[in-house]
Order: sequence, then C-alpha cells, then structure tokens
Amino acid sequence: MLAAARELSERLTRNLAALPDLFYTGYVQDAQKEFVEATYTLSMLSGAPMPAPESLGVAPAPFLNGLAETVGELRRFVLDKLRRGELDGSDALLQTMDDIYSLLVTIDYPDALTGGLRRTTDLTRGILERTRGDLTFALRQRDLEMSLERVEQQIRGALRASSGPESDSGPA
Repeated sequence: MLAAARELSERLTRNLAALPDLFYTGYVQDAQKEFVEATYTLSMLSGAPMPAPESLGVAPAPFLNGLAETVGELRRFVLDKLRRGELDGSDALLQTMDDIYSLLVTIDYPDALTGGLRRTTDLTRGILERTRGDLTFALRQRDLEMSLERVEQQIRGALRASSGPESDSGPA
C-alpha cells in the first residue's frame, strides 16, 4: 500500500514540477504530508527502520508536517493499547512522540516556508501532554490495582491463619 502511495507521490511531483502554480497550491503538499505520516507511523509501530527524509522525495515542509502528524497517530495507538489494558511499550511510544516534538521546536523558519509548522508543532505539544497524562493515569491505576490485590491476599492469608486448624477439618 505504501509502495503505491510512494509511486503516486513521485508521479505527482514529476508531473507538476514544471507547473509551480499547481504544485504549490497545497494539494500536493497535503498529499505528501499524508504519505510521510503513513510511512513514519508504520515504521515506528512495526519497528522497521525509518526511511531517510530524502528517500521519500518530498519537500522539507510536507516532511516536517507529516512527521508532526505522526504524533497524533501514535497517540491513537497508545490509547487503543490503554483501552485493552496493554501498557507495555507505551512508554517507548511516548518517548518517540517527545523526540519528534523536541525536533520540531528547533525548526524556526517563517510559516510561509514551513507550511504552518509552528501551529502544527503547538498542536503536537498538546497531543503529547494529553498522552503523557493519560499514560500516567493508567500506570498509576495499574499500580493501585496491584497494591489492592496484594493487600487482599494479605488479608485472606491473615484470616486463614487466625481461623486456626479446626477450620481446616470442617464441621464436627
């Protein structure tokens, strides 16, 4: 599927290279941004190596905006894991999201050159912070459940010990 998207992106770039009025209307950049988002999301979730930005054949602005939007996809994945009670790997995904945000805040060029990256970066920060809060809440809840389970086991053990050996033999 991504191979077909890559081919379409390359063909679009090739066919409109001589027509900047069409190429820079925003449609091509939006398509390229979606291609980057899909490529990097799949790479990050599958553990596959991430392709070099140049190998995708997109301009820097769509690349950076696509990378920023990857954070939203990673959030959805983390939330799906939390709903299933699967916390393993969520910290690593949160760290990846944080790494992307840390990269994006270093890009300081006018919005006309970056395709509105500053606004997208601000939205990315909000996504990151909400995800951090959701994950922290889920981890604390798991810890609380485990603590309650240990206390319950201790109480059951204490009740068995206090009832003495006569309760083991049953009624007389």
